[in-house]
This record gives sequence, C-alpha cells and structure tokens, in this order.
Amino acid sequence: MTDRQIPGFLSEEECRVVVQLAQLKGLMESQTTAPSQEQEESNQPLLSLSTEEVFSLLDLNQDGLLQKQEIVSHSRSRDGTWLNPDNLRQILTGLEVCPTGMLTLEDFRRVYDVSQNPGQQRSWKLKSQFKQRSKHTWLYQGPGSHHVLHTLRNRLTSLTRLPSALVELSEPLQVIRYEQGDFSNAHHDSSASHSETICAHTRLAGNTSALTEVSCRYLTMLFYLSSVEEGGETTFPVADNRTYEEQALIQDEVDLTDTQETCARGNLRMKPTVGTALLWYNHLSDGRGWMGELDEYSLHGDCPVRRGVKWVANSWVNVDPDHQQQARYQRLVAKRYQAKSGMEEHYQPLSHSDLHQDL
Repeated sequence: MTDRQIPGFLSEEECRVVVQLAQLKGLMESQTTAPSQEQEESNQPLLSLSTEEVFSLLDLNQDGLLQKQEIVSHSRSRDGTWLNPDNLRQILTGLEVCPTGMLTLEDFRRVYDVSQNPGQQRSWKLKSQFKQRSKHTWLYQGPGSHHVLHTLRNRLTSLTRLPSALVELSEPLQVIRYEQGDFSNAHHDSSASHSETICAHTRLAGNTSALTEVSCRYLTMLFYLSSVEEGGETTFPVADNRTYEEQALIQDEVDLTDTQETCARGNLRMKPTVGTALLWYNHLSDGRGWMGELDEYSLHGDCPVRRGVKWVANSWVNVDPDHQQQARYQRLVAKRYQAKSGMEEHYQPLSHSDLHQDL
C-alpha cells in the first residue's frame, strides 16, 4: 500500500469552515449505525436460515458456485454482515482446500454442516454485526460552492497531478462526525472488479446488465478537520504485511477488522491532528498506466473515539478500471453539460499516461 501523510494540508480556519458547512447542510445517521440498546438487550436473532438459503445469499452472481471474491465482497462491505470470525474462517478454509477454488452447494454443506446428529440440517442463527457508527453529509464542490471547497479540490488535483476533469467528475466531499464511542470497522473504500460488477459512477454509460454495482475509487484523500483527545485513530490492520490472506485477519477468535476490539493490533495507526491529510491508493497499476487490481493492503478503519469529537472529510477520485467505459462516461457527462449550458467545449479523452502519476 502506498500512503502519504501531509501535515498542515489545511489551515485550522479551513477546517472550521468545512465543519460549519457540514453542520449547515445537516448530518445524517450512517446507514450502518449500531443497534439500539433495546435490540442489544433482546439478543434475538434476525433470521434462522437453512444452509441452502445462506449459500444463495452468498452466491452473488447466482451461478451455483461460491468463489472467494464473493465472500470477500460480502465480509468487507461497509454494510452490516452476519459472517462472524468462525463463519468466515470455515468458509475460506473450505475454499482453500477445494481443488477448483470454488464451492458447490454440496461442498458448502460438507464445509459447514457440523451438526451432532447425522442427517440433521444445520440452521444458521444469524445476527447483524454492525460495522460503523457515525454521522455524515456530502458537500458539493462544483460551481457555486464555497471557495474553501474549491480550494481543497484544486489542491488534490495539484498534489496527484491527475487531470482536473477526472477529479471534478468524482464524488462530492464526504464529511463525517464521530462522537464518543463512534467507529468504523476496517473496509476497502473501493472494490475488486469482475464480470458481474459495474462501477457506480459510470453506470449511466454502461451497456451491461451487471448484477452488482460497486464503488470504483482509485485513491482516497482523508482530511482531519479536528484533533481528538483520545482514540479515533485511522488504522491500517495489514499495512506492510508481506502477504495478504483473509484467514490471517482472524486471530484467536477475533476478527482484526473489528476496530472496537482490535484497534491496538493494527500495523499502522494515524492519530487525528487538525489540518493533516492522508493520501493512499486503493488500486495497483495495471502496468500500462491505468488502474489495476484492488490493493488489499489499503484495508483501513476508524478506532472508537474515547474522548472528544472527531471530524474528518473524505475525497475520492473515481476511475473505472475499464478505460473505454471511463471515456464513454466522460463523453456523456460533457455532452449533457454542453446541452445544459450551451457552451462549446471540446472533450479531451484521457490517455493511459494521464492516470498513474505517483505509483
């Protein structure tokens, strides 16, 4: 994983402005907020599913074969998941020992049906494991937005040396507030691509019926808008590991992606300091100057805030790993903009040399 820490990237006044703009916009609860006290006290499972039903849920492309990428996509999503460390270990071990690297339903039964009584079907008692607790909002950085938001985007463009059009067509700035006890478990900001997925930002230009829409975020720039009295570190659990294996994330019955329990075990932890920025790439190079495979080592999360309040902002640069798909998307957006504004602008397609600057 390639990462970079930049102290003083924002002034304290700029941080204050972004926080105030977020407050004026209004923050919403994260979609993956933690369960209420009433839910926790009831301790009731959400569902009781058969092995066949669980297999169907995990088989994202419904081809009757369970692949490692499908398990990884589920377990590393930002949404709540019911795969606990024991579930995950057994399934991944089964995939490793299977000669084809894939599990049929019968294989899945052999891996996971461990009932004491032969012939008795295992019933999965499933509960959600909520993976994030915070509040957030989105701030538009285009024409008409506050000059500080323009400045941040321009600095990102200058730092990365990426084409301005690429940065401008990416997601708005996400601002997050973590109060005492708030956290986010380790996750990847971007997603691995395969034939059954399509990038969320280029879906309008896609001529495909892909089953799964995913985030395609070439790089992440994280801005610390406040310092934190205690806790709230950004943790990278597997940074600098020699190898990356999903099974290695589970040690002594503890999932290392669970920042509530294992924050101190992270290989790299960054303490929030107002004005500091972190930059990292979520993808490797494809060797031809374009975005390649997901960098598994970019796995990261937010440790629980112990004292104080943590404010951060995320800026992502969206790139489709399919160069032609990205080009079609940019042409489509340019045409719509020209039709709306009546301006005569010439679209400049991106070349491979425009993208990977700092890898």
